[in-house]
Amino acid sequence: MFSLCLVSLLAWSFLTIVPFRPWSTREFFSPNSAIQDVDLQDITVLIPARNEEKHIEETLRCLSQQGSGHKIILVDDESTDGTSDKAIKLGIKNLQIVNGRSPPNGWSGKVWALHQGFKEVSTPLVLLVDADIKIEPRVLVSLLRKMREDDYDFVSIMALLRTNTSWEKLLIPAFIYFFKILYPFALANDPRSRIAAAAGGLILTRTKCLREVGGFERIKDEIIDDCALARAIKDKNKKTWIGLSHAVTTTRSYESLGNIWHMVARTAYTQLRYSLLLLILASLSMVLAFVVPIIGLFSGLSTFLIALTTLALMAFTYKPTISLYNLPTQWALSLPLGALFFIMMTWSSALRYWKGERSQWKDRVYNKQISTREKE
Repeated sequence: MFSLCLVSLLAWSFLTIVPFRPWSTREFFSPNSAIQDVDLQDITVLIPARNEEKHIEETLRCLSQQGSGHKIILVDDESTDGTSDKAIKLGIKNLQIVNGRSPPNGWSGKVWALHQGFKEVSTPLVLLVDADIKIEPRVLVSLLRKMREDDYDFVSIMALLRTNTSWEKLLIPAFIYFFKILYPFALANDPRSRIAAAAGGLILTRTKCLREVGGFERIKDEIIDDCALARAIKDKNKKTWIGLSHAVTTTRSYESLGNIWHMVARTAYTQLRYSLLLLILASLSMVLAFVVPIIGLFSGLSTFLIALTTLALMAFTYKPTISLYNLPTQWALSLPLGALFFIMMTWSSALRYWKGERSQWKDRVYNKQISTREKE
């Protein structure tokens, strides 16, 4: 146990001091309230929506208040609730509703909806927004200025998720933390790095760049479509940027363990490229990083001190994410427990895949070949 604890300590020490600091929240975006020019005529907003009656009103209202001149395209992806009706009743100028068709085999539903809406885009820039995103005033114009001043081709903001329940407080910050470890923002924002990342809730990109990579057809079968799109853009030697913000939030809640489990499990095995070897290696690494130090606390004095130091480093790296979510500091100690749940959720994702289900979302089930069927 002493040797295992020592290896764990060395791993956490490296993660703590590595220059690109994947655990930090320094890539933080705040809208500039001093900006007076709110002319957004160069932007078309593209919103894929499937059964979003509960959320679409807030999203559209926030977008309409961002400025003037921008066009909003809502792609109703065969909703069976009142999504389109709710949007129409708002009476928003420059709102166009596209009635989406069923995705063909080989396409994921959201990407197919974006593909249909993108055909209507004629502006130099396009903003991709999920139907459950709330945007504070001047976010869009501030993001536009950042793109122009820093000469970015593709920028995205990771929306702040809700953390109202105990399950959300335990698992949502951990979800963000692990995403940042897997896709270090500092490297994703470095043109010299091969790492690319994006957050699909809010993406602003140049229309020309999107067309250069082949549009959404380039990523038609991708489950993690946002990062795949960032990868395609960056592969063309374009500049990308991803950041965090309190000004972009989701109106959707994941109150129960089951809801969070489904959100994570639908893509967890995809992150590992459906590889059993990577699944085993990732699981062993997680056990070494998060479980071994806990066991070490109940061993001899030297092992106890090493384990305690390891847990202190763990909490230190987790604290910025906890602060991002305005949670009490003691939640930084919960990461080992959260990690155990993520190990189980990843194995659950693998089991679904082995049963023939690649992913499931919005009442659609995608098998290994991305043929689509409605959930019974």
